[in-house]
Amino acid sequence: MSFSEHHRAALVEIMRWRRDVRHFRPDPLPEGALETLRQAMDLAPSVGNARPWRVIRVRDPELRAAVRAEFTRCNAEAAGVYDEEERQEYLRLKLAGLDAAPEQLAVFTETAPEAGRGLGRRTMPETLEQSTAMAIHALWLAARAANIGLGMVSILEPARIAALFDAPESWRFTAYLCLGLPEFEDDTPLLHRADWQRNLPTSWEDR
Repeated sequence: MSFSEHHRAALVEIMRWRRDVRHFRPDPLPEGALETLRQAMDLAPSVGNARPWRVIRVRDPELRAAVRAEFTRCNAEAAGVYDEEERQEYLRLKLAGLDAAPEQLAVFTETAPEAGRGLGRRTMPETLEQSTAMAIHALWLAARAANIGLGMVSILEPARIAALFDAPESWRFTAYLCLGLPEFEDDTPLLHRADWQRNLPTSWEDR
């Protein structure tokens, strides 16, 4: 397959508009959208072809409420590390889409998969979680191309989330994802727009 300038421009545009969405409309996703996103994850690379990502679609209201409560607890602790001025600035940020996002996914990494037979990860076992991260990124780009917003909730305690989901011992919590139609479109990162942290260029050097 030979790709054209049109393909390259479209890919750059999708990456530019891939944002960590925090403001969702409550409307359900279009029919078949989740299956399309699952198929995007199927296309992601993984160490030794181990395919270590494990995805749980979170539909139970009580389970969602428990995740929301865990976020609230962790967010309060996170706010406490800043001085008063920064704390108020932090609290003005909308850091979760847990209240409105119609779809929520808990993503874990299987740290001892039989698939792949250990290839490529004996000296770097972290490549399993890196593989899961690449699968999430594949899902993220596919979601954006389908006009679906995705937000990653990182203010959660992994051990507590694993316990909430009764995850097997070999599963490591990797990400909690909120998906839905965005309330508005913006190609500027939230933290850049809020003047919390502007984008920095990639560090790149020759040696």
